[in-house]
Formats: sequence, C-alpha cells, structure tokens
Amino acid sequence: MRLLSTRLSTLSQLLLLLLPSVGRCCEQQLCEQQQKHTCSTCGNSKPQVPMPAALPQCLSQEWTTWTTDDGVDASTRAYWMRQANLALPNPCPFAAFGAVVVNHTAGGLGELVCTGANNNQGSGNPTLHGEMVAINNCSAIFTDPQGRYNMTPADALLAFGDLTLYTNAESCPMCASAIRWAGFKEYVYGTSIDALVDMGWGQITVSSKEIFNQSSSLSSETGFLGGVLTNETDGFFSWQFRPNATCPQGCSRAASGRCAPA
Repeated sequence: MRLLSTRLSTLSQLLLLLLPSVGRCCEQQLCEQQQKHTCSTCGNSKPQVPMPAALPQCLSQEWTTWTTDDGVDASTRAYWMRQANLALPNPCPFAAFGAVVVNHTAGGLGELVCTGANNNQGSGNPTLHGEMVAINNCSAIFTDPQGRYNMTPADALLAFGDLTLYTNAESCPMCASAIRWAGFKEYVYGTSIDALVDMGWGQITVSSKEIFNQSSSLSSETGFLGGVLTNETDGFFSWQFRPNATCPQGCSRAASGRCAPA
C-alpha cells in the first residue's frame, strides 16, 4: 500500500500515513564494516551489497540516522546521491546543488519520483534551491490530471510521507524547514554546510540537524542522514572560489576562470 502505486481511496489508507515512525535514534556505522560488507543497524546485522569501487572511504563520519531501519543499504544510498549529482544540467554549473526524490517503499533500489536543480539564476527566484525545485516538481507530477498519479492536493501532501529526499549538499535553513513541513520520510545529504563555508560559500550557518531538532512539535518525523558520498559531492562545490582547484570530471577551466563543460 503506497500512494505512489495507486491513488488513495479510503480514509483508512490515509490514516496509515499519519502514524509516526518507530525505532528512532539508532545508528548505522559502516566504516569498520565496509570490507566485510555488513551493516550494523540498531544492534542487528544484515547482508550488505558490496560498496562500489568508487567509494574508497567510509561514506561519512556523520553516518547517523534517526529513523527506522528501512532496509536501504549503503550502496543504494550512494546510487541515489550520484543521481542527485546527475540532476544538474551539466557537471559544473556554478550553483551545483542537485536533488532527487525517491520512493523506497517498494524495496529494491527504489523508484525515482522527481528531480530538482538550483535555478536561482535561470528564474530570478532566490528561493529555487535544488530541494525546493524538486518539491515543486513532485507536487506538479502528483496532481497532474493527465499524469501517472492524478492525486488530489490532499493526497499529494500526504504522499511526501513515503518519500526520501537526497540532496548533494546539506540543505539551508529554508530548504530544511520545507523538508520538515512536507513531512518526508527521510532526508539524505552529501556535502555539509560547514564544508561549503570552508570552500568559500556564503551560508546561513544553521545546520539542518538544528532545524530538525527545533521541529519536534510537527506531527511527522523525518529520518536524517548526513555526509553521504562526500568524496564525490565535495568536488562539485570546491572550484567556484578556488582558482587552482580541479574542475569536476567533464569540465575544464575556461578563459573566464570558471569551470565549463569540456
């Protein structure tokens, strides 16, 4: 039973989405287990898909979540973080913030629902960060009368409770708040706000973790997972304010000094 399989038709189905998740405050620590392909979750071990060759290090020292174990392994998290990178219009836009929204409820790898990339410059709208664009796109897809889901606005709002948002950089306070208001099941990010600041990015230095801590009065709960695949996501943000930094793969320094698609 999921909103993304068929449109909800009964009140009982709607109520199921309002039940809070259980088993909060568990930790997934993968650094020591990577070589033997196991994942220790809330005291239980389970088989783990081998880590991709492109992951020479632990996904993150911040690999900690506050949600139930939904069976999503590290290689699946890495796959979707790479899809967030691929949501960008090219490998080296200046504001390289990409996001994807995924349905993991059917198991397996999961299902892509929508994508988003920062569009401040293209739209003139300063609120169109990657996460906000993804949320807007999902809402449009859900409520499209000719589309796959054809949901009512009420059903569309509830649908976010089944979904995971992946973003290649930690959400700013605006986007983190939007994620909580939407009631996402999970939120997963790559490069941290602190890392962005170290690279020269101007940021409002309030972590998404702090936003989540201050949102405990909301009726929904959102799982939190940070620092995933930073050995790949960091490179999308390290060149903009560092003239000698390496451009992302597929890009080179143009005469302007910016990285541009090769």
